[in-house]
Amino acid sequence: MKKLILPTLLLLCVSCEKIFMEPDPAGSPTETFEYLWEKVDRQYAFFDVKDVNWDSIHTIYSARVSDDISSDSLFSVLASMLNSLNDGHVNLIGRYDVSRSEHIFNLMYERRQIDINIVALNYLTSGYHSTGGFQHNGIRNDSVIYIRYGSFSNSASLAYLNYIRNHYPKAQGLILDLRQNGGGNVDNVWEILKFFPRPETLLYRTQIKSGPNHNEFSPLEEVYAPRSDDRVKPFLKPVVVLQDRGSYSATSFFSLCCLSYPTITTLGDTTGGGLGLPNGGQLPNGWYYRFSITRTLSPDGKNYENGVPPKEYLALDPAATALGKDNIIERAADIIMQ
Repeated sequence: MKKLILPTLLLLCVSCEKIFMEPDPAGSPTETFEYLWEKVDRQYAFFDVKDVNWDSIHTIYSARVSDDISSDSLFSVLASMLNSLNDGHVNLIGRYDVSRSEHIFNLMYERRQIDINIVALNYLTSGYHSTGGFQHNGIRNDSVIYIRYGSFSNSASLAYLNYIRNHYPKAQGLILDLRQNGGGNVDNVWEILKFFPRPETLLYRTQIKSGPNHNEFSPLEEVYAPRSDDRVKPFLKPVVVLQDRGSYSATSFFSLCCLSYPTITTLGDTTGGGLGLPNGGQLPNGWYYRFSITRTLSPDGKNYENGVPPKEYLALDPAATALGKDNIIERAADIIMQ
């Protein structure tokens, strides 16, 4: 069984990523621009799914750079060039600023499918429990376990999940709410998956950019579901995972993996994507960059870099929230109770 290292980064969070240093002499603005453009041209993994003509991007942005351009203006030009990729794993890191994808940022908030206040007041309530990184409570008279997991950077373990399962002995199933979970530590993806029965099942295939041409990649490598820990009984009851456009990076990986689990239903909106592993380096002027250098394909060969679709689509209903209800949680509970 092969398992590759996956992205561990939060959307828009550069501090979590180790930048791979490539020492270079001090460079002029034009040298810095050409260096960054060429690095992306030779190593970026998603020109096809992002539908970007990188040569045209060079024509547009090179005209805006000269050796007498100010540092702030150069940062703005380079950031705009990178943002044309519409990739949340693409950043420029200067001394005083960090660029981010406007497209991903806007989708995350414009298509938010959760009202945190409703969840806190009417589902978790003041009596909620905190077990590791999981906030949880019973709903429908404890017939359904509701777990809010806000970040894959928060601690997760089989022991925590087993404790939660045992805390609700009447539960007929479990809701795992990953809406607006921007990602984090991918080890937690595997730890949570061990709780569900699906050993030796192909989850996806992955490959790394291996040559200068846009379509040059290493051979595909297969990634399989992790084995359950013999000390913890797998959770055999129905599970519903909630997702939206704010479910990014490691959360998108988790959602992709869930598509191969028959006991898990993913519900909500398409995730934000971010299935590529970002890598980076140093520019001639001392700034840093990162962008995606791998791609991930589903078992049937689909590339969900722009977002993993749920098994069932459902949008948050403003009429329900006005009454203090989250219709997505209610639908998830109905699926479990049925």
